Amino acid sequence: MLTRTRHALAEIGSHALFIGKFFRGIFVPPYEFRQIVRHIDELGALSLPLTLVINFIMGLILAMQARPTMVRFGATAFIPALVTRSLTIELAPVITALVVAGRVASGIAAELGSMKVTEQIEAMECSGINPYRYLVIPRVIALVILMPLLTLCADFIGIFGSYIAEYIATGATTEYYYSQVIDSLYFTDVMPGVFKTAFFGFAIAMIGCYKGFHVGGGTEGVGKATTGAVVLSSFWILVIDMIMVKLIITYFPDPF
Repeated sequence: MLTRTRHALAEIGSHALFIGKFFRGIFVPPYEFRQIVRHIDELGALSLPLTLVINFIMGLILAMQARPTMVRFGATAFIPALVTRSLTIELAPVITALVVAGRVASGIAAELGSMKVTEQIEAMECSGINPYRYLVIPRVIALVILMPLLTLCADFIGIFGSYIAEYIATGATTEYYYSQVIDSLYFTDVMPGVFKTAFFGFAIAMIGCYKGFHVGGGTEGVGKATTGAVVLSSFWILVIDMIMVKLIITYFPDPF
């Protein structure tokens, strides 16, 4: 038990030092702008298709699940508002983050882990290149920028999915449905949900990079690092979301 506790504390300290290096290095030139743009392009292409498909399906499911209950209470007119607010405030940001964690955190951990195992990171150090600055900082910044953009796309496609479900069920017109959406949606609903995904992106990228940089045990270690990156990223997404929900409720109260 004591050994496990000591190991857990050492792991926490190692994570803290790894994160601290990011905040120390981000303000020191030179800046790898090309690497940041390249990673935004690569990670966006990797995550966007699955993000759109899953959130479209989620919009369909939410609308279909809400309809029987709302019919029972004679409140079908509130389906657009219910689905829209559920998606933009909570579901789209978290689902998008979990999708990215599965796709990106694993990819980063596998890529950097392979470089660690094949001693490419050590070779960069011997060549006078700071591997942390070149490999970690651009990926973290790229994902912090990318996550809010992906979430906005997820919001739009999820709402469109809910419209399709309502169109099939009732033949609702586009004008009617989206007028209900616009009337029910406030800036304070959308932006906090989008803003918190930047923290999700930071956690996902940082965990993926940490696991990749601390691979041990050859190729088997790469597999363990990949799995660990996904599990730990998913856990911290939910923890951060819990904290952000409390802050959002406190500082951005519901206007209704």
